[in-house]
Amino acid sequence: MTVDAHAWLIDRALEEDIGSGDVTATYFVPADRKATALLVARQEGVIAGTELAQVVFHKVDPSLDVTLLIEDGSRVAVGAIVMKITGSARSILTAERTALNFMQRLGGIATQTYDYVKAVEGTKARILDTRKTTPGWRVLEKAAVVCGGGTNHRMGLYDRAIVKDNHLVAEGGIEALQGAIKTLLAEHPEVEVELEADSLDQVRAFLAMEEVDYILLDNMTLDEMREAVELRGIRTRPMLEASGGVTLQTVRSIARTGVDFISVGALTHSVKAMDLALDFVES
Repeated sequence: MTVDAHAWLIDRALEEDIGSGDVTATYFVPADRKATALLVARQEGVIAGTELAQVVFHKVDPSLDVTLLIEDGSRVAVGAIVMKITGSARSILTAERTALNFMQRLGGIATQTYDYVKAVEGTKARILDTRKTTPGWRVLEKAAVVCGGGTNHRMGLYDRAIVKDNHLVAEGGIEALQGAIKTLLAEHPEVEVELEADSLDQVRAFLAMEEVDYILLDNMTLDEMREAVELRGIRTRPMLEASGGVTLQTVRSIARTGVDFISVGALTHSVKAMDLALDFVES
């Protein structure tokens, strides 16, 4: 989960929580008290963010013994013990909230992704995330999507071009659009190209173009998506992505139209934190 690249985020999270010092632990917990704490799942779900949590505990106190018992991507039952931490009680208490914040957020994303993936099981559709991520957390949140069985969409504006109606390049029509694609790929051959279609007429036009990797079916009805799949026929390219207003209640119906991908912004922008807790036990 590229923990090293996010050391700055861990440092910032600890700084905002601890500030000038943990006054509760300092004044109410004896300095020499040792303790053992277990990080426990309070709900069924998918674990993510364990490496970050380990780093948090060790940044607060390198002498803490942190043992990971369940790996990222594992689905757990209520009561599962994910991690064991032994050492200074003060240090464990000081690190607790920051470690849990990372794991609860990322576990929530992984768990919600799992639910969507499970809902389309048996179809060809794959669940995609979007760029609707927490600023500074994108790589972490997209890694959590993978933990839940999802597939990453583009990481940013640099690795895939998605041309929508409000991009000025489209104003010149299909000919100008095709010319722009060729220019882009001549200079950046590694970049994928996706075109957003709001209608079946646009789907037909885009299917006739060259070097288009994906067509985004934006807010189309189920019948329109099925027809788009039929229009493509036996071709494997461009691949078809459904998007817009996808929920757990509608995702299977969308998948059954035959689309290749379904993008779900809710995986990262509307997620409920996973219920995890740190329980102190007798050493």
